[in-house]
Amino acid sequence: MNNDQEPKDPLLLDHEYDGIQELNNKLPRWWVWLFNGTIVFAVVYMIHYHVLGNGRIMEREYKAEMEAGAQVKAQAMAEFEKSMASLQPSKDPVILAEGKDTFLKLCAPCHRADGGGLVGPNLCDDYWIHGSNFVDNLRTIWDGVPAKGMVTWKLTLKPSTIYAAGSYIYTLRGTSPKNPKPPENLAPVKTGPSEFE
Repeated sequence: MNNDQEPKDPLLLDHEYDGIQELNNKLPRWWVWLFNGTIVFAVVYMIHYHVLGNGRIMEREYKAEMEAGAQVKAQAMAEFEKSMASLQPSKDPVILAEGKDTFLKLCAPCHRADGGGLVGPNLCDDYWIHGSNFVDNLRTIWDGVPAKGMVTWKLTLKPSTIYAAGSYIYTLRGTSPKNPKPPENLAPVKTGPSEFE
């Protein structure tokens, strides 16, 4: 029988390329409905989130989380400031160890690891510029002294970390560091204009 006389397969398409004929297989109905469903979903999603702006896209989620975090932080800061007046230095070894770690990382560059003072004052003597009791020390760490270059730590540290650092600093009082900075009452006093200035 000649090829021209053979009956044509109904699934074969009419065109041919390099001797290959394409089959006309229909897609399963479930696949077609799934595909159409994804198109409908994409249109609804786009309209809901991007055109009407009803949904919370990632940027709005981030802003909402940041606002919630800021409220929690503000509440914790307010509670710490209220309770600061009644706080006593901790004697708990775990809190003191955390305070020492914080002191060595953040405070030692200005006050030295032994508290003897470099750019910042000596923390081992009895002369304190901003008050010598524990609450004054906490407040100095909390609010900082921007005029003298001390960071306002309440913006970056948790209240518990500031309390731990203050408790550790309190243990440095009365110690004798090697080559300490002179006490503030012995520091040179400016007596007036100099002829060399």
